[in-house]
Amino acid sequence: MTASPLLRRGFTLLEVVVSMGILALIGAITFETIASALDTRDVLEEEDEANQSARVALDRLRRDLRLAYLTSSTTAVNTYVTEFVGKSNDPDSLWFTTLSHHRMYRESRECDQTEVTYWTEDDPTMSGAKVLLRREAPRIDNEPEKGGLIAPIAYHLKEVNYRYINPKTNTWLDEWDSTGVDQANMLPRAVQIALVFLVQDADDPSKIVERPYATTVILHYADRLTLDTSTSSDSTGAANSN
Repeated sequence: MTASPLLRRGFTLLEVVVSMGILALIGAITFETIASALDTRDVLEEEDEANQSARVALDRLRRDLRLAYLTSSTTAVNTYVTEFVGKSNDPDSLWFTTLSHHRMYRESRECDQTEVTYWTEDDPTMSGAKVLLRREAPRIDNEPEKGGLIAPIAYHLKEVNYRYINPKTNTWLDEWDSTGVDQANMLPRAVQIALVFLVQDADDPSKIVERPYATTVILHYADRLTLDTSTSSDSTGAANSN
């Protein structure tokens, strides 16, 4: 018994070529879809990382600044030095003494007093960006801006800006110096913090966009704002608008 000619018939060369073309087209579409989904995932992950970094950095700054303090015993013999100094360096830098230190080891010769410095350096992971660094020295000495352990707080920063409100004049200032004449041994009532991160654009991953984050911190040990009606309207307006 011989097989029917219809049963022995296979694919023609044209049918094979058309089938392979269809499979290649489906594969290309599938690859493009997967690649686009992976790019979107990477962008969203970077966006989430920027949000997390901003929260961590702002929380750390908020905690340190809220408990900033200055000692009134500036003329005592063998006393330590306390400062609150903020420089407008673009990006800005800041160092001060605070009561935010956590003792990690029992019976260690440490307390809640500490020296803290915040500044930026070039980011090794992104060209043109900055990394925010924090230095903490658990023992206060005569050099509040030196010594201690250094740790990175946030990467991919474009800008770090601080502003300070003077409790006597109710005005915002770009710099603060408790060792100078105008703010001698005085804390600002509040500090504005503005961070600008660089992240990939969700619509076009080849582009870098800016993501700003900001907060205002009230210092517990600072003098209250002066509610003087004789203060000029310009100064009051500047304080209220910020």
